[in-house]
Amino acid sequence: MLTEAAQQEYLARIESALQAATTVARKFVPGTFEVKDNGGRDVITEADCSISDVLRQSLLAPDEGWLSEEDPDDKARLSQKVVWIVDPLDGTREFIDGIPEWCISIGLVIEGIAVAGGICNPATGELFLGSLNRGVTYNHEPVQSVPRASLKGALVLASRQEYNRGEWARFEGRQFSIRPTGSVAYKLALVSAGLADATWTLSPKHEWDIAAGVALVRSAGGSVGCIRNADLQFNRSVTLLPGLAASANGIWSDVVQLINEAEQTR
Repeated sequence: MLTEAAQQEYLARIESALQAATTVARKFVPGTFEVKDNGGRDVITEADCSISDVLRQSLLAPDEGWLSEEDPDDKARLSQKVVWIVDPLDGTREFIDGIPEWCISIGLVIEGIAVAGGICNPATGELFLGSLNRGVTYNHEPVQSVPRASLKGALVLASRQEYNRGEWARFEGRQFSIRPTGSVAYKLALVSAGLADATWTLSPKHEWDIAAGVALVRSAGGSVGCIRNADLQFNRSVTLLPGLAASANGIWSDVVQLINEAEQTR
């Protein structure tokens, strides 16, 4: 889909944008910035908007589309072949509370497919970069999803908010360990780098939450898909997708079976 030179150019653009955004993010110390509550569990901070502006300036070129959580949705993106799908600050609650499980997420989508991505966690100094034909690097070192044949002994990352609401009680007491973690993008990045074995959420997610992570998991040789057999395509008019699961290839069928059983008991 992309030449080697094109992939290298896009990844360089992603890394440069993440570096610029990280510089901005580190200027915001928890407790020192304005927080606007949009109702429910969503909040917006000064950091979200500032990071979004930097990402747009660093990434967007002529004839490319743009979809960001913090910007009005310009439907002109639907006619573009190349679209940037970004979340300037995924894990806003963790960011506000000073928990180092938030990230900046950049996904590159071409003709509806997430082909490259970059996710950085400024609080921990982690950088995940990858594309479908070049694999994934973690802090510039090549990585891949962990080869595992069974969920026994696996580490599964759960949404901290879902876990705190009791939604993961149905998965407790099994042969794998569960670790509540903020930011769905960060969880997907950790799976892609082999630092966790699986993650899933039964809650709907927007394209900007998952585009970069989906690209990374696939680039690392892992499996990822929407629950309820929904089509995992990007740059749609309606950006909300059903829940998502990701894992190493060897345990994918076990993960899907487990989620299907859980869905039947909801």
